[in-house]
Amino acid sequence: MKRTITRHAAWILLLVGASQAQSTRVFHGEVSDSQCAMNVHSLTRSHQEMLKSKSMGGTSNSCSVYCIEHFGGTLVLSSSKDVYRLDRPDLVHGFEGQKVKIVGTLDPKVNQIHVVKIELDGQP
Repeated sequence: MKRTITRHAAWILLLVGASQAQSTRVFHGEVSDSQCAMNVHSLTRSHQEMLKSKSMGGTSNSCSVYCIEHFGGTLVLSSSKDVYRLDRPDLVHGFEGQKVKIVGTLDPKVNQIHVVKIELDGQP
């Protein structure tokens, strides 16, 4: 009897774990700083206002780098409708201001992508 209960409990735990496992998927967007992407320095979730003022650089790359270095921003992936935090700055650094394709898993509780792979995106 105990053996049967133990097997059933193990089976249930296995099923629950499998249903909660997150699968790897592909995300598309621009690597940005959290200030511009989350409307701290922007009204359009972009670098548009900062680039017009020329106060934080002349490109999306220089604006992102400036905000991260001077205002403590973090790297995020900004898509047309979502902003995701990125957990691997060592992989993402160098892609600031670029359109990218990220392979990773999403932790929906904190809206963060665990980055497995990143590359420039050839999509229009």
